[in-house]
Parts: sequence; structure tokens; C-alpha cells
Amino acid sequence: MPIGGKKQPPEANEFESVVVHSTISGRPWQLDGHWNRMFEQRVIWDYDTEGFEQISALDGGESLEWCYRCGKCIPVCPVDLVGNYGPMRLHQLVQQGQDLFASDQAWLCTTCMNCLRVCPKEVNLIKVMPAVREVAVTNGNVPAELQDVFEKSFRYGNALGQNPKRRAAWAKGLDVRQLPDDPAPVDVLMIVEDYWSYHPRGQEAARAFAQIANALGVDWAILGAEEKTIGDSQRLAGEKGLFESLMEDNVATLDRYEFARIVTPDPHGYNALRNVYPTYGHNYEVLHYTQLLAPLIDRIEWNRSLDYKVTFHDPCYLGRHNGEYDAPRRLLESIPGLTMTEMARCRENGYCCGGGGGGMWLDGLTANHTTERLSERRVREAVETGADVLAVCCPYEVSRFEDAAKSTGNDQLKVLDIVEMMAEAMFA
Repeated sequence: MPIGGKKQPPEANEFESVVVHSTISGRPWQLDGHWNRMFEQRVIWDYDTEGFEQISALDGGESLEWCYRCGKCIPVCPVDLVGNYGPMRLHQLVQQGQDLFASDQAWLCTTCMNCLRVCPKEVNLIKVMPAVREVAVTNGNVPAELQDVFEKSFRYGNALGQNPKRRAAWAKGLDVRQLPDDPAPVDVLMIVEDYWSYHPRGQEAARAFAQIANALGVDWAILGAEEKTIGDSQRLAGEKGLFESLMEDNVATLDRYEFARIVTPDPHGYNALRNVYPTYGHNYEVLHYTQLLAPLIDRIEWNRSLDYKVTFHDPCYLGRHNGEYDAPRRLLESIPGLTMTEMARCRENGYCCGGGGGGMWLDGLTANHTTERLSERRVREAVETGADVLAVCCPYEVSRFEDAAKSTGNDQLKVLDIVEMMAEAMFA
């Protein structure tokens, strides 16, 4: 109480031990005082700051030390749900002196962007992790499975190490124009990307798209053997030099042809063409295939109804990174007979398949740090909705989720690209 205009210091009553009783249960609790008495200054300055200094010096690495440990990132991090991860935990590891440049922790982030969505300090792992990984790549600290992808991408122009001459083999028997054979101006240039070009399940979706585009009268063409991967996942995995080399080759190819728009089925390629290429001075009008087809729904002639209960997985690089949630759903809702059900984690808070940021090729490494693959967790969430079909619109996801359905014992769940269901309802 103030006495004579001054505060009177409180009288301290210290006890070695006190027993208190709960006002609810009456249960006694013994409280010993020694555990919370601070006899000396806490030595927070004993933590090593060198790690933060090294990371902050990198272009894009500045924000990691902004973390003030609120913990909002942890419950939304898809890796933490099956492991122990998140920007706050990375901050703590660096604070405790761990060398992030030489740690497996550098490779677990899928750059899904959900942490940045909720972070009040805007700690941006979408910039931090590629910057850290670039140093790791330079130092030779690269997981073997990822190094193999880098080498294939450099040598063959695709992550699967396939012969570039077979890039358009999926189009055999279809009316698909290739610009190297017919270089006349075209409205839509389709960048097919690797997994629709070479993976068997991806090729099925590519063929479905070709049928739909032709039926709707779209003026479109592909680059065929001249196409190379856009390489955005390689960039996010730390191989910025490889990305820039691929970009130079791609831009040189694009400059040879006249087109109005670029369309791609790959959200990662879409992200690079829309957001990264312009930072190098290369500007194009870019659409994801769902954005091309959604405005054309009224032209479609449906031939049959599909009795499917469908749940949709939002690709991180189409949704959170680029804000497109509605176009895929408009296409699904237009298919006759199909009913939609949403997973609890959807749209802005959609869960990650695990393929982003190089994760597509790091399942071997992540298995040592997680209880299950992110794709397996997502399949379980899809099954909980009672859906017959898990719908996707990213070439990475069909193979990832089909494998996950098998490994979790949920073989009854079909995994289909949106264009596969559209083609089934249009042409079957």
C-alpha cells in the first residue's frame, strides 16, 4: 500500500514446503519452493548466435531469427503432425547450436506455406529453407536420392531421367499439335511437365486433358521433345543454379514460338512461371489447367452421370501459394451425379501431400524422422469423409496417394485427376 507517497515493499513469507487443498476435489498438494527460486541470473546469453548470423546473411534467410516462439506454426505444420517439426523448432535447434546446413532437418520442410499463413512475425520458410539448402548443396551435403534427381534433371531435362525424345509419347493416336512440327501461332501452349509426360498414371490424365481440350475447341499445342522441366521443385530443394540453367533453356525455346497463354497441369511449374520467372524478366500469362477449363463448363456435353462421392485435395502450390481454390471445385461440381464432401483440412488450411520443396524424392530420408508419410496421413483423412474418390489436380499426387492408399490398407479409395473424371463423364 502507498504510505507517504511511496510504495511499501511487500513482506516475503518463505516456507520450505506448503500443503494446499483443491477447492474442487479437496485433494492435498504439496508445493516445495526450491524449484522455482531464482538464485542467480538465467544465462540466456550462453546460447550460440553464430548459426543465426550465418543464416541471416543469406539472401532469403533473414526471417528465421524473427521467431519469438509463439508456437502458432506447430499445429499447422504437416510434418509436425507425423513427426516433430516447424519453424519454432528449427529456431530452437539453431539457437542451441545445431548446424542446419549439415542436418537432415534442412530437408524435411515441404515449403507448403501453412506456417507463414499463421505466423505473426512472418518467418518465411519458403525463402529460408531454399537458402539453407543452397549452401548445403554447395557443401555437398545432399541426400543421395535428391542428388540423383538433380543429375537426371541436368542431363535429360526431366526429373525421371527419361529420354527427351519420348516426352510426347503419351499423345500417340491423339490429335495433339506439336510446335516443332507446326510452328504457327497458337492460343494455348501446354507445358505438360514431367509426371504427365512420363509417369504411366500421369499419362492417363494427359490423354484425358487432350480429349477434353479438343472437344471444347481449344487452340492448343505442346513443345514435344523440346520441352524441359520448369524445375521449381529443384529450385526449392537448393539447386538454384540448375533451375536458372533450365530456365534459360526454356525461355530460349519459348522465344521461338508465338502463343497467347501458357497452361500447365503442374502447380509447381505454374508457380515458377507465374512468380519466379518474372523476377528474372520473363513474363507470361500463365494458367493452371483448371483455370483454363472452368470458364468453359457451359460448352461441355455430358454423356453419363458418375455415382461418386468425392473429396478434393488442395495442392499447396495452387492453393496457399497462388490463391486458387475455386476453379478445381467448379469443375468437380459440374460433373453430373458427383457429390462433394470436404476434408476437415481443406482450402487455406489444406494438408500437404509431402511432395513439395523436393519432398517428392525424399521419402527415404523423411522415413527416418516421421511416423508415416504425409500422403498416408492425407489418405486416412480422405477415407474418414466416406468418399469413394480422392480427387487431385497435381501430377505429383496421383502416384503419391495411390501408393499411400495401398500402404495404409485403403485400396478401395480411388485416386483420380479431375480431368480423368471429366473425360469419363464426357466420352464413356
